[in-house]
Amino acid sequence: MFEKLLVAIDNSDTTERVIAAAKELAKSTNAEVWVLHLREREVLGRTKGDAREDKDDALDLVNRTVTDLQSAGVNAHGQVRETLFGQAAKEIVADADEVDAGVILMGTRGRSDLAGLVLGSVAHKVINLSSRPVLVVR
Repeated sequence: MFEKLLVAIDNSDTTERVIAAAKELAKSTNAEVWVLHLREREVLGRTKGDAREDKDDALDLVNRTVTDLQSAGVNAHGQVRETLFGQAAKEIVADADEVDAGVILMGTRGRSDLAGLVLGSVAHKVINLSSRPVLVVR
């Protein structure tokens, strides 16, 4: 069914559920998994170009996720990259295209449709930008 999965993770409350869903789907389809975490940075403003989170924390999250998946018998790879604030959805879709993922898995913070439209939910943008199936976990 799915030979390759792109799993986009962040530090939200849904991340553990996203990882659990990815593990279950990968094991049931014998899929290879790419774990992606994007560190968003602002060009202007208070952070003066710095990412919003510590790079070591991001690397630790991805490494723990990859190790967890590999311990479950899943062939998994991880990557942490920086992107400009507001560009995460485009990056996720581009990465899915690059690895030819059969599906993109990601979480949502549970905003309403209106809030997602107004605030620009990354999951909402990925769904609209991608020609691939997107599994959104709440």
